[in-house]
Amino acid sequence: MKINKKIDGRDAQGNTWLYSDIVKDHFFNPRNILFYGEEEIYEADASGRVGSPACGDEMVVWLKIDPKTEKIKECKWQTFGCGSAIASTSVMSEIVTENNGLTIDQALKIKPQDIMERLGGLPAQKVHCSVLGDKALRMAINDWFRKTGQHQRIVVEGAKIIDEKLRITDRDIEEAVLEGARNLEDIQKKLKVGVASPEAIPEIEQLIRFYTEKYYG
Repeated sequence: MKINKKIDGRDAQGNTWLYSDIVKDHFFNPRNILFYGEEEIYEADASGRVGSPACGDEMVVWLKIDPKTEKIKECKWQTFGCGSAIASTSVMSEIVTENNGLTIDQALKIKPQDIMERLGGLPAQKVHCSVLGDKALRMAINDWFRKTGQHQRIVVEGAKIIDEKLRITDRDIEEAVLEGARNLEDIQKKLKVGVASPEAIPEIEQLIRFYTEKYYG
């Protein structure tokens, strides 16, 4: 990850914004970051990805979870994004792992406002950045639910469910395409979507074509 020397900025209208000292600390000294290349050897129990470098900010979160207590023991992350995204996710990773770790249910109650409060606030133009880490965390928790067969606990927010049995959404398919899936076989290797719900396959294939065209032309 490349760290720029300057973090304060200016928006398209020429208005300046300033970051708190806490934001700057987490930007220059990010906690729990997984440096590029380390993800290949890091053994996570679950992971979640939001965004795409092609479209702007991208965030990836990896979790290690105690299967008996469901406490989050480690939270690692990477981002292709701005200083606000880096600082927000650094703080989020601290929140979920401090005091021996939050349980999954406790972590799901974290809101972007909690992250911003811990940072001492963010400029109005950068509030959306606090959402990236939060979304990636929720996707990683959903990944844990899928891997442990707890499909009924999967949290679906603002997405259309494509596979009712596995609670897989259009966003899950979008993320699979961003991660390299290009056809039904690739998608099913990642998500098992449509295996137990063959009636969903036509819509799944349509979504694969849509997202492939959207991101890769």
